[in-house]
Amino acid sequence: MTAPVAVRELGAAELDALAPRLLEIQHAAYAVEAALIGDDRIPPLHETEAGLRAAGLRWLVAERSGGLAGALGFTVDDGVIDLDSLVVAPEHARRGAGRALVVAALALAPEAVVATGRGNEPARGLYESAGFVHESDLEVLPGLWISRFRRAAA
Repeated sequence: MTAPVAVRELGAAELDALAPRLLEIQHAAYAVEAALIGDDRIPPLHETEAGLRAAGLRWLVAERSGGLAGALGFTVDDGVIDLDSLVVAPEHARRGAGRALVVAALALAPEAVVATGRGNEPARGLYESAGFVHESDLEVLPGLWISRFRRAAA
């Protein structure tokens, strides 16, 4: 049986302390996405610790058994939460950490937007099951496509 996940928001000082671990999880999670979509040019896959800190995101973290299972970087503007970066450590993938982070984030604003790799079926399924609707596809680099989703206010 999988241990329960606890989700909480990081404070600024905690972000500084956890940045190396967050970056490690981010790189591992985006390496999985790169394999799924067949393209390793995903910008967060190559982000540095300084870039992570400078991004200006708020962060929710999912903890399981005392360790960091995943995180979600986001912004909120005019009642819309932008789920900028959902990352789950591969050893915790498909065990509820990502869903717990999305649910917690959706409680913070009435509307939400997110983008993911067009070929990332697990992420697309997660967002669609949380009430997101596909809006469009965008080619961000030649041959690298993302899908944008929106969740309207309930």
